[in-house]
Amino acid sequence: MDTTDRYQAILRGMNLPRGLLAEFIAVFALMFVTGGTVIVTGGENLVAAALANGIVITVMIATLFHVSGAQFNPAVSIAVALLGKQSWSRCACFILAQVAGACFAAWLLWATLLGMLDAPTIGSGQETLEHVGLTVGMFSDLDQLGVPDSGWRVMVLELVAAFFLMFVIMGVIVDRRSGHDTPVLMAIPVGLIVAGDVLCFGPLTGASMNPARSFGPALVLDYWHMQWAYWVGPILGAALAAWVYRSAFGHGSRD
Repeated sequence: MDTTDRYQAILRGMNLPRGLLAEFIAVFALMFVTGGTVIVTGGENLVAAALANGIVITVMIATLFHVSGAQFNPAVSIAVALLGKQSWSRCACFILAQVAGACFAAWLLWATLLGMLDAPTIGSGQETLEHVGLTVGMFSDLDQLGVPDSGWRVMVLELVAAFFLMFVIMGVIVDRRSGHDTPVLMAIPVGLIVAGDVLCFGPLTGASMNPARSFGPALVLDYWHMQWAYWVGPILGAALAAWVYRSAFGHGSRD
């Protein structure tokens, strides 16, 4: 029997409007809390950013898993559709809800927090706190350091970060053999890998792993630098992780 049947059953039994609202709220919370953390710390506290990401993801999965399946990320939604566990029309609806949540959070951050703070220049002076704090995954130190072809390097790093994230999601959420039978137990490993990704990739790419989180601030700030890398990388990484996990571990029954 296919090991992903449990998760598919959850998605099939989902109330779509409620699921879309859950995705909107979760991504709004993720964008607002993580973006706000970077803004108020001046983008200088990597541990705080990692904790903010990990905590929000953990809490939102535990809270909303039963409502929407806790995708919260266009790359994850596409990977789930590629697995055949949801229709492409539902995938598109989820992505729209996720992007809308990120855009609203980015706008609210811009309208509130940034208006209360100075925006000193950092790095080479060409990027401002606005671009670091609100983009949370659109800022690359590789670009600041003048690394050649930094766009594709960012894409590859985001691919790797998203691969780790989706691989854990496959193991603890999608695979029915995992033994994680409650949303809280599922949420903790995912939150930990997100925090770990931020600690590792944050200084290099911002560790977005989530195209919605990059698109929202880009739209609000009209700042599209390397936006393509923050879509292509996570989507390819999540799809690859789903394929690798399913090919290597995806069939069989619980011992």
